[in-house]
Order: sequence, then C-alpha cells, then structure tokens
Amino acid sequence: MRQAYVVGQMTVKNPTKWAEYRGQVLATLVPWHGELVFRGDQVRALSGDCPHADIVVIRFPSLTDADRWHNSAAYQALIPLRQEAADVVLTTYEALG
Repeated sequence: MRQAYVVGQMTVKNPTKWAEYRGQVLATLVPWHGELVFRGDQVRALSGDCPHADIVVIRFPSLTDADRWHNSAAYQALIPLRQEAADVVLTTYEALG
C-alpha cells in the first residue's frame, strides 16, 4: 500500500476564521491516521507563479484513507468555515515506489 499526501495551497482571507479552522481540522485527521508533515509560508517562486502564499502537507497511510478523511462528516462540517477563511486548492498524491 502506498502512502498518500494531501497538499493544500491557500491564501488566507480572514485570519480569525482561519485560526478557528486550523484549531479544529487536526482532530479530523485522527480516525484516518493522517499526520501533518509540513505547514509553511511561501518565500519565493523559483520557477513559474504560485498564486497561494501558504501550504500544508498531510500524510495518510493510503489514498483510501485520504479520501475517507476528506469525505468524513467531521471534515465536511468544516468546509464552510474553510471557505470563509481562505481560498484553498486541495490535491492528493500517491507516493511512488
């Protein structure tokens, strides 16, 4: 089974609501064995343009776990708050090899 990663690129619109969202989202990862790998702010684009200033990377044991997390009632309940707080692009990746 290959590990999967959810990568979120975001631009925060409302820092207060973003802090509220971030304070709740980590608990939604637990049932799916999700692990926060990295969270950071863009320093510069070395090639091309990246429209979002912030990034988060979350690791899951499998793509199935990542999908189940995203589709879970707990995470789905946070999406309206996330949408108020930031413009977010979420993508999934499977580790190769």
